[in-house]
Amino acid sequence: MADIRNLLNQIAAQESQLGNTQFFAPCVRGGSVRASVAGMVYTFTPKPQDFEGWGIFQPENSKTAELVEEANLPQVAEYLRLLKPVRLRLAYVLEGQTWLAYPVNESDMQQRIGIAKPFPVYLVTEGDPFEPAIARFDGRAWWFDELDRRADPIVAQQLREHLRQLTPLETLRFAGMTPEMRTVYDLALQQTAVYQARIQRQQQQQERKKQLRENQKLKQKERRDRAQYLKIQNSDEKRLRNALQMGGGELEEFRDRGDFWQIEWTTTRGERHTSAIDKKHLTVISSGICLSGRDRDFDLQSLVGVIEARGYWDF
Repeated sequence: MADIRNLLNQIAAQESQLGNTQFFAPCVRGGSVRASVAGMVYTFTPKPQDFEGWGIFQPENSKTAELVEEANLPQVAEYLRLLKPVRLRLAYVLEGQTWLAYPVNESDMQQRIGIAKPFPVYLVTEGDPFEPAIARFDGRAWWFDELDRRADPIVAQQLREHLRQLTPLETLRFAGMTPEMRTVYDLALQQTAVYQARIQRQQQQQERKKQLRENQKLKQKERRDRAQYLKIQNSDEKRLRNALQMGGGELEEFRDRGDFWQIEWTTTRGERHTSAIDKKHLTVISSGICLSGRDRDFDLQSLVGVIEARGYWDF
């Protein structure tokens, strides 16, 4: 088992050595810088924090490293030569010296890092949209090396002209155009104000269509609910009317009171009465006249005869 005290002493010695070490690193505005000392990787906040570029840094402590001086071109070139290169085409500026780019050859990119997709390239010091360039990969990020002078500059000019005219992607055509050129054009086109406005209009149209479909569905549901309500209403009315007619009465109108119906009806002699009737069995809850508390002994059909014969009651 390793002696923990020796390990702590080694770390303390390395940190002590760190303070006396200057290191070379790229720095993105607002980002951090990293250095590997004695096999350990340290991450520092640069000072000044708004520095962007290649620099020589001196650690102040374990968290902050001060910019000693900007690195010169030979130093940058020597560093970049150690990294894996890839040919790409610049799309548009993301922020500061950071551009979004797309590989010139998707198959080559796929073989090199396993995936072909748009990616940010840092510290781009020159270039215009669609210009071919070479970037270097350090395992975590892509760093701008130089513009690719071997590539045909006409392609970039054609793409910029199409972008200036806002040529729709589906009608983009020119001799020698590759799928990768089409993709990088699409990336840049999506950033234009006209394209954004078009997308916004399409989204608004889709939202209106969606709202229209929802309104139509709501109206259809309301019509179905209304039809179902009328079906039930007609069924209830038919039960009440039939029961009264079998006893000789006539239904005038009825109201749903939750657990019971309140009905207006007339006898064979035309006398009008208001009664409360149980929904399930059409039992009388309240006849509307005094039945000595025996209302529930009758149903709606028999109620007509009971009321018409009330002069002969013996209860």
